[in-house]
Amino acid sequence: MLSNLLSKSLTGLGLAVAVTLLAGCQNAAPPATTQSSNSDSPQEQGSCPEGSQALSKDMTSGATWSMCFSVDPKLGMVLSDIAFAPPASEPIKLISSMSLAQLEVPYDDGGRSTSDITTAGFGGPNMHSLTEIECAGELKKHPIPTIGDGTKFGTIEERPVLCSDMVDAGLSYRSAEVGELLAKRKDDWQLSTISKVGWYEYINQITFGADGTIRPSLGATGDLSPADYSDAEHGSAVGSGEHDHASSHSHNAVWKIDWALGGDTGQKIEQYDSKPTGKEGEHSPIVEGEYSTISTPATAKWTDKRWWKVSAPKLLNEDGHEMSYEISMGKTDSFTFIDDQRNHEHSDDGDDSIGYDVAFTNADECQIYATYNRGTCGRGVLDYVQKQKDEKLDDMVSWVAVGYHHVPRDEEQSPMEVHWQGFNLIPRDLTAQRLDVPESRQDLNGKPQDWDGQMPPEEQDAS
Repeated sequence: MLSNLLSKSLTGLGLAVAVTLLAGCQNAAPPATTQSSNSDSPQEQGSCPEGSQALSKDMTSGATWSMCFSVDPKLGMVLSDIAFAPPASEPIKLISSMSLAQLEVPYDDGGRSTSDITTAGFGGPNMHSLTEIECAGELKKHPIPTIGDGTKFGTIEERPVLCSDMVDAGLSYRSAEVGELLAKRKDDWQLSTISKVGWYEYINQITFGADGTIRPSLGATGDLSPADYSDAEHGSAVGSGEHDHASSHSHNAVWKIDWALGGDTGQKIEQYDSKPTGKEGEHSPIVEGEYSTISTPATAKWTDKRWWKVSAPKLLNEDGHEMSYEISMGKTDSFTFIDDQRNHEHSDDGDDSIGYDVAFTNADECQIYATYNRGTCGRGVLDYVQKQKDEKLDDMVSWVAVGYHHVPRDEEQSPMEVHWQGFNLIPRDLTAQRLDVPESRQDLNGKPQDWDGQMPPEEQDAS
């Protein structure tokens, strides 16, 4: 209990603030180092499937990430068997595999649209070798075919294509209560590759946090396409005067996550929505939140205060709560794939009604790409959902769509500054408390029975 933090209760707001400030000056712990141990965990020495290599990293929280890395000629970076081990605990397998599943780039003037994953690919010769300029961390080599998968034509070359970098992620927590300052910094483990498709160069990056968070993201740099200039209605003037309008365009990306939380099967997906009730409490409006279960394959759209939870009902933390991960969209320019518009019927709501921000299907080896897929399972995500509509969701695959509408600006010539898009996978009840709970807070789990800390100020009557 927090009463153990200070043997004698402090009274008076001014005294509490003074003691807190004094503690902050005298007793603050030194900042945590931003460099975690580079020693390999036992899994690093273990085996991954042929053609992939084992990776692992110890974090400032005391937890350990482990996984396998491979490169697909089309998908580019593929991470599989992703596991997270809390301090002094066995690894929890989270994800069977994750990768990009499509990147569509349609131009606003209608003159060009590319599907970069299925047409060009992020692997093979399009995946570039990295140098110490692009990677401040550790460069890792991997066999990359010069043509296709290398089994029939071309050669296979060992090239430094993966950057494994530990970076300072800022403040992990800070709490200054009853004379004790608790503060700690944290680190992030970033895995990234760079692929060049046309004039664009894409940074395919997945960040693994010390707290168990996973952040897939896509950065775009390179140059504005010299072949795509239009007019003021479809682009933005760059260069002198109003003569050259670089066409606006979109980067429509979809990531595929094949979940393994609690095993290959047995996952559950719920949608959380928080909405105002229209009622007023004593001090604020009353807002209610609720979960709704998505029991069959489906698509869903993001809106304010909405997110999705993938859980394992049979996997409980020490508090008896289902272990889960939250899919948090953050910022997205929602979109509908052109291929989906042209190959699926629209409802009365218009083209956007067939788009999605997330979709959920059961795992099927045939389901590889979000669009332009080949096989009996369908052409893309909308077909996968339709063909499985009568199935119970059990072997969970999430398709997460994040769009970025790019309106060029003068500062992007040349090269252009990196612009990013992505989303977060956030642990929810994976452990009963934070991973690196300070010793003085280890007994604080649930509603405090005795609180010696500073209370919120009383609301003052404006009258």
